[in-house]
Amino acid sequence: MIANLVLLALPLVVTYLVAATWHRRFKQFANFPQFKTSFIWGHLKTIHEYTLKGPPGIHHDHVFAAMAKDAGNPPLMLLDLRPATYPMVLVNSHDIAEQITRVSSMFAWSTPKSPTMGALKEEWKQLRKRFNPGFAPQHLMTLLPCILDKTDIFMEHLDRYALSGDEFPMLRNTINLTFDIIGAVTMDVEFDAQRAESSGQGEFIKLYDQLLNKYGVEYSRFRRWMSPMREWRRHTLSERIDRLLEAMIRTKHAEHNNHQTAINGNGNGNGHTKRKPRDVLSLSLQGSDTLSPALLTETRDQIKSFLFAGHDTTGILLAWIFYEFSRSPRVLQAVRDELDELFGPDADPAAVRARLLAPGGEELINRMRYATAVVKEVLRVYPPAGTARMAPPGSGFTVRTQDGQSYCLDGAIIYNCATIIQRDRTVFGDTADDFVPERWLGDRVEIMSAGADEESEKRDEAGRKYPPGAWRPFERGPRNCIGQDLATIEARVIVAAVARRYDFVKVGLGELDLDEKGKPVLNDKGQYRTKSEMYNTAQVTAKPVDAMRMKVDTSHVYPHTIISRI
Repeated sequence: MIANLVLLALPLVVTYLVAATWHRRFKQFANFPQFKTSFIWGHLKTIHEYTLKGPPGIHHDHVFAAMAKDAGNPPLMLLDLRPATYPMVLVNSHDIAEQITRVSSMFAWSTPKSPTMGALKEEWKQLRKRFNPGFAPQHLMTLLPCILDKTDIFMEHLDRYALSGDEFPMLRNTINLTFDIIGAVTMDVEFDAQRAESSGQGEFIKLYDQLLNKYGVEYSRFRRWMSPMREWRRHTLSERIDRLLEAMIRTKHAEHNNHQTAINGNGNGNGHTKRKPRDVLSLSLQGSDTLSPALLTETRDQIKSFLFAGHDTTGILLAWIFYEFSRSPRVLQAVRDELDELFGPDADPAAVRARLLAPGGEELINRMRYATAVVKEVLRVYPPAGTARMAPPGSGFTVRTQDGQSYCLDGAIIYNCATIIQRDRTVFGDTADDFVPERWLGDRVEIMSAGADEESEKRDEAGRKYPPGAWRPFERGPRNCIGQDLATIEARVIVAAVARRYDFVKVGLGELDLDEKGKPVLNDKGQYRTKSEMYNTAQVTAKPVDAMRMKVDTSHVYPHTIISRI
């Protein structure tokens, strides 16, 4: 009897499922620009076909850019990723991206990020307020000695490579450098990421590297079932990292309480109290006499986010800067000339350090206008990441194109693709794909501006060459990157230390194409001609596909001595 009922109901169930799938596939987002849709695979097959057209391991942003170009560069387009995951709206226009990241009556703190990204509601406001002082530019300038100390170690490694003539992965070295810096800023701890492996890096760094290597770009919601051993290994590594971080947090909390006790006991103006801690972890523990399980978990998760974002993107930025130094002689010479003017002709690291730490050293960083333009242009051409948002189903969140067309984005991943937005030819013209730092010279708006204050941006509009939202490597709106000032200060300090000391030589992919005399050849854009093109691959963020393999030579332009601590 039951079997007969099941058999009778089965055609109805199948009919319903087919009709529902048909509606979701062909009707739900029918008004969006998109490629031809497969009933079974949506646009997954099309994405795969475009991926195969590119070089091995090419980052999905480049794939999306090729698709958008063939679709006529619409301001946004639908990529139906079902059944692997949610449908995705690819945002290609800075105007649409601004509507997504700005404050609105519907979303007081901008369109929410994916639930996997953590705090989304009112708690985010409190977390941001708690951590802001640790990332304030005035405070970050007090960290110059720390940044320079870590940069000295970085240069020790480069000097070793210069003496040996060996090629090496520049990205590995820049990421280790920035991990050491963010460890000091975030937790006031020494991670020793730059220690040679033979000397034994710390357990935390080794575990973190192992965990990161288990991730790439993943679209499928079924990934954990498809690769159970990989998922189990991720979980195990993550648990071990969590335990190490929790131990560090407990130690820091105890130090915090001891500091408060010292203030209460010696806060009578006699000068015996210690300086108030300003690292991010200490800030997160202020006013917390007890470390509850909830506070421990929240703090741990936030610290993990800061550690990852604070080292990864800045390390990538530095690697691409050195790549452009290797192939853009005009740019490298302009940076060196500016450093000569600001710091004097002595390029020895000790002399640069002395100038930066002397009174007025902070102002020298702010006066590095051409170097700042280099940083800004690298972030435009090689953004480390975009951002994903998601409007809850039923919210009615709608954006409008400049021609008045409306699109409801409910229930879709909303991906602001910085790689496409920042190479928009309607904004940057015929040089949109070219590396041209000079485009930012004369723009009186500082690099630190990232769109959190819309009113000040409106006042500064007359001083801008380009729409504010067309440059968004740190994303924009109230949820912009809290560490963007740290990243740009780091980059400029490191450039000041190394740009006159080394010549950078790319090897393998992207190496120079030499003439019959072994000399590099300039192309019509003023850059050296290369044998092949460098590109990004996906490992959580967008990274140089070969880890930026390079050689370095101690520059023949400036005499100097090798750092003695090798």
